Amino acid sequence: MRIVVTGAFDDTRSPGVRLLDRAAQLGDVTVALWSDWLAEEITGAAPRFPEAERRYFLEAMRQVSAVTVLEALPLMSVGDMPWAVAGGNLAVAASIERAGMEVLDVGDGGSEPFPPVAPSFEVRPGVRRAVVTGCFDWIHTGHVRFFEEAAAYGDLYVCLGNDANIESLKGPGHPLFPAEERAFMVGSVRHVHRAVVSRGMGWLDAEPEIEWIRPDAYVVNEDGDKPEKRAFCASKGIEYVVLKRLPKPGLPARQSTDLRGF
Repeated sequence: MRIVVTGAFDDTRSPGVRLLDRAAQLGDVTVALWSDWLAEEITGAAPRFPEAERRYFLEAMRQVSAVTVLEALPLMSVGDMPWAVAGGNLAVAASIERAGMEVLDVGDGGSEPFPPVAPSFEVRPGVRRAVVTGCFDWIHTGHVRFFEEAAAYGDLYVCLGNDANIESLKGPGHPLFPAEERAFMVGSVRHVHRAVVSRGMGWLDAEPEIEWIRPDAYVVNEDGDKPEKRAFCASKGIEYVVLKRLPKPGLPARQSTDLRGF
């Protein structure tokens, strides 16, 4: 079955990705993304993130097969019927039904545990592997771009700091989101082969996971470049790669700390 999920997807958090995940269990998901104009028309406020950035984020979600920009309602312009449409604003749902399309309520799974994403993705013998580590607390297009570039060095494993370690490194109030939620969001990015939660502490909290993954490359951005990481990679014979922190061409630079209350 073909599923259309429609919305603005402005600063998409875990409830929005849960919606995509549940819709993807029914069939191939096309996101009918509201254009900047349509989002303001429907919600009464201009989106905080521009259309190109919202589209880039959605296209990176492994639950999404395609993204099309919607300039007006109804959804007839998305494709030939029959289409099933998941979720959405009540007024939007009414417009969809008037167009003769079915509206499915898939919910957001808010009361359920976060599902593991691609749990069967194991280490593949003979394939280069790359690892990145970090908190990844407020997933944004800067993270997506980092994962996209890091994946060029091999199957990408993202080791997220456990909650206790993040608090010890960054102080009370961190992380903003628990490990299982952060792992769900990171694992939903199609450039990520697998997301795991680190068991260790300190800047080398992922050492146990790295022993299991046995990566060919350890990739960091300029902010994450630490002498301890360099020395660790040198001792293990792991290529140490430092990427410049640059956004996807045409998109604004993003940092998690700047997005709080954005």
